[in-house]
Amino acid sequence: MRLRLPAPVHLPVGRLGEFDFPAGDYVYLGSAHGPGGIRARLLHHLRVVSRPRWHLDWLRMYAFLEAGWYSTMPGRLECVWSQAIQAMPGVRVPAPGFGSSDCRSGCLAHLMLLPDGLENEEIACCLGRVSKIG
Repeated sequence: MRLRLPAPVHLPVGRLGEFDFPAGDYVYLGSAHGPGGIRARLLHHLRVVSRPRWHLDWLRMYAFLEAGWYSTMPGRLECVWSQAIQAMPGVRVPAPGFGSSDCRSGCLAHLMLLPDGLENEEIACCLGRVSKIG
């Protein structure tokens, strides 16, 4: 999902620690294999929660959802997607480990700060390209 953080924020993220998040656009890539599947996870992330559970819950207190992509393909694609987005020019990781505490694929994080001007179509194209080989 794509998020917009309108102003910079210094934020504690659970046990992960505290980080400085610059204002800008972010992409977060996660899975929805738990109870309720995609529907439950998306409904959760659409609202701001009073007691954060996941890393994204902490950022959602300040960031607005702007777009989302999903796949119903079997298996976990968040690591393939994260690594593909991180390889795009200008993408940065402001909080190492964010969203990837259970990752076994060596991802630096599952949340990335996007460079100015990166369009949703470019992100969707990148995700679609790696999904076909992932």
